[in-house]
Amino acid sequence: MTQAALQIAPLYADLALGPEGGEAFWLTASDGLRIRAGVWPVGDKGTVLLFPGRTEYVEKYGLAATDLQARGYATLAIDWRGQGLADRMLADRLIGHVARFQDYQLDVQAVLDLARQLGLPEPYYVLSHSRGGAIALRALMRGLPVKAAAFSAPMWGIAMAAWMRPFAQPIAQVSGWFGQAHRFAPSTSDKSYVMEAEFGGNVLTTDPEMWRYMKRQVTERPELALAGPSLGWLHTALAECRDMALAPAPDYPALTALGTAEKVVDVPPVHLRMAGWRNGRLEMFIGAEHEIPMETLPHRKRFFDLTAELFDAHR
Repeated sequence: MTQAALQIAPLYADLALGPEGGEAFWLTASDGLRIRAGVWPVGDKGTVLLFPGRTEYVEKYGLAATDLQARGYATLAIDWRGQGLADRMLADRLIGHVARFQDYQLDVQAVLDLARQLGLPEPYYVLSHSRGGAIALRALMRGLPVKAAAFSAPMWGIAMAAWMRPFAQPIAQVSGWFGQAHRFAPSTSDKSYVMEAEFGGNVLTTDPEMWRYMKRQVTERPELALAGPSLGWLHTALAECRDMALAPAPDYPALTALGTAEKVVDVPPVHLRMAGWRNGRLEMFIGAEHEIPMETLPHRKRFFDLTAELFDAHR
């Protein structure tokens, strides 16, 4: 791919509130799917590959890019296949779907290629949130060329009601046999959580300003929104979490941040993984909900300070 082959994509800078000079590009993964990447290129210490969670998109991490730039790092964020402005996998755009969880690694490679093509400052690091943490862990197991990794509430297990756990995998698997993998997974719906929920009692953040930031984005640009996952997504995601749980931790310096009020991802697998990560550590954030990079200012400052401290130590 040559510099001339770069295709400019929309970046809603007024909603992202990221650093000046941000741009977005269309990328084509090796299987032909079109994804989007957002770049805030200024940073003399290196570049952070930012892997968002399920339902998320580039603009949601504009403020995170500002925090990282203030600490010396450029940011490259991604719209994974099936979300944001990337190609959606089903005719119903609101259903979160992917054919195989490993297909996300094709998106990872496309983003790495873009970072090199743009000449973004090296070395590279990875910062991931929620479902992005599962993609990042697999990428690290495959030798992702980064110096260190930071995780926010990584999805190394999927939270669900105790009664549902024995049935989730069989139901999801059978759905594929009967051509129903495109249906919404149990207990999910066709509503975007951020678009429909109220601040009071939400499971993402305790910060009203950050809640308004997220809500404004999907309200003004509903094409960014995503609703519940499909049965097919649930099947492949459960299988990926199960398979990775059997593998040793990769040999990278790592930091994982987890809120004590976490309700979105399954918490025990996070503790178990970090207990066995030789050069990794788990930091608990008292009272924080799921989205630590979008929590109250003290939590955000601590998270980005710890992340920068880790990355600074491994340049």
